[in-house]
Amino acid sequence: ISAKQGTNVEKVLQKVIEKIPPPQCNTADPLKALVFDSTFDHYRGVIANIALFGGEVAKGQKIVSAHTKKRYEVNEVGILTPNEQPTHKLYAGQVGYLIAGMKEVTEAQIGDTLFLYKQPVEPLPGFKSAKPMVFAGMYPIDQTEYNNLKSALERLTLNDSSVTVHRDSSLALGAGWRLGFLGLLHMEVFNQRLEQEYNMSVILTAPTVPYKAVLSSAKLIKEYGKDQITIINPAQFPDKLSVSEYLEPTVLGTIVTPHEYIGKIITLCQDRRAVQKDMLYIDENRVMLKYLFPLNEIVVDFYDALKSLSSGYASFDYEDAGYQSADLVKMDILLNGNPVEELATIIHNDKAYVAGKHLCERLKETIPRQLFEIAIQAAIGKKIIARETLKPYRKNVVAKCYGGDITRRMKLLRRQAEGKRLMRKIGNVEVPRDAFIRVLKRETDK
Repeated sequence: ISAKQGTNVEKVLQKVIEKIPPPQCNTADPLKALVFDSTFDHYRGVIANIALFGGEVAKGQKIVSAHTKKRYEVNEVGILTPNEQPTHKLYAGQVGYLIAGMKEVTEAQIGDTLFLYKQPVEPLPGFKSAKPMVFAGMYPIDQTEYNNLKSALERLTLNDSSVTVHRDSSLALGAGWRLGFLGLLHMEVFNQRLEQEYNMSVILTAPTVPYKAVLSSAKLIKEYGKDQITIINPAQFPDKLSVSEYLEPTVLGTIVTPHEYIGKIITLCQDRRAVQKDMLYIDENRVMLKYLFPLNEIVVDFYDALKSLSSGYASFDYEDAGYQSADLVKMDILLNGNPVEELATIIHNDKAYVAGKHLCERLKETIPRQLFEIAIQAAIGKKIIARETLKPYRKNVVAKCYGGDITRRMKLLRRQAEGKRLMRKIGNVEVPRDAFIRVLKRETDK
């Protein structure tokens, strides 16, 4: 068969008709249509691709979405050949498209069921709204590009309804958005499309995952209207005194690897706080490992580490495994005692020291030296867990002393030290934008 040259395509299609049974549907039943895809047209709105499991649909009929409960009037129906070919009606068993004046792709959710107004049916099973599992901040490199990036995001999210967008702003990076993605690959593809299709270069901060907090404070429960909140931004992290427990998302990961790499891979998984669930020899050379991972441990660089340890042979797949209790803390970064909101992170208590030290070292490398000393600290609450000191520029004040009494030399150095101390009190640490970008960007040099 050659699809490119058309060789034997006719025979294959003929065999499909002969061997695959027709769908078991009845046009006399009430309309039941499954939305399996949707695209956006600037002139006609949302075009929903549907499969009919019962009944028929024609132009002018009023339909209802089982998920959103919104009502629409059908403007056009047709079949795909593969181009859109308008028809008078679509019948049970057919696959086609439907245009009904939907303004946003989110109104045509994949897996949703459409039925006729005043003829409700049981929705088709298996529908779940897309749940973002990875969040990242997105900011324009230059704030003058804000409006261009906004329109590019709007156009991209029309064709990708699983991306959630919330407006966000940062003192260091300006106005931007916090985006939710289905996974890391989804985030990478979205970023690539922004660059290639809309020529937009953006700052994408390190990805985070959605945590949950079970509230114990009556005041907070009343404020939020529920006893469990989802935290997607470290700035919203509630204090430990008002929370009975923190929860983190977990995934069930499956690793298939040649047996000679098994020791290294088990060590890697244990470093990532994973719990072994199963170990199975598929044949004499290959092993299948099942681990329960905290999602935030695999979201950045686990796959790369796994591939490099196994010379590229190991494969990794994971599925959602719900939330479990965890000892989480909010780690703040302080510059001369002042917290830097953009660098605050939610982290497991066991990993806080290593991560805090690493972040302080990166900041020491990227912040330019000032005329006064800068203390870079990682803190959990009031407790400092890591510190780096950025030494000040110093003028050689004793250069003019040629011999003479030592007290003259010490007096000049003391006066300089006093001046530096005073300057540190009133000096404001200006962190350059590119330093933030280098620290916040996904860390590939761990």
